[in-house]
Amino acid sequence: MTKTTSIEEIIRGRRTVKPASMNGQKIPDTVVRELLELGDWAPTHAHTEPWYFVVFAGDGVREFCRDHAELYRLNTPADRFTTAAYEKLEAMGKTTSHVIALCMKRGDNTKIPEQEEMASTACAGQNILLGAAARGLAGYWGTGGMTYHPSMKEYLGLEEADKLLGFLYLGYAEGALAPGQRIKPLAQKVRWVE
Repeated sequence: MTKTTSIEEIIRGRRTVKPASMNGQKIPDTVVRELLELGDWAPTHAHTEPWYFVVFAGDGVREFCRDHAELYRLNTPADRFTTAAYEKLEAMGKTTSHVIALCMKRGDNTKIPEQEEMASTACAGQNILLGAAARGLAGYWGTGGMTYHPSMKEYLGLEEADKLLGFLYLGYAEGALAPGQRIKPLAQKVRWVE
């Protein structure tokens, strides 16, 4: 993967790279801190800055992935549990450098609609992923496993009104990224009013 510099190249060139395609090489913590600073510059209504990041690094990545798999095992009915899903959640820790839980912490300003707080937090996540792409890093925004289960909120120490929007898996990948594509033409997604 190559580094790019123009914002247009970064936006068009960012791709989802799942942990199975990452090679286990570690990103320096200083680089991840730079990415978190980019996330901190997301737009925010009334300066609520609702994003909250829980960063798993070093041995914490494997521990988190094992814990995630265990939460899946403990909280999934037997008729829906699959060994393959359990092993996939656990294996993510072997190839991923860092995992960032992307959380929305609901503040006291209830005049701001929850959906705006979630949108701001999503923008923070996109800033992180774009910053990672600009540095030639692989990134994946995962929402599988137990992401939306109450047990994960408890695991992360989130309050009732807080939301988990997903996990950002960061690492390195070998080779060129697949070309980007859009299924529907832009004209089908725009209504222009003059």
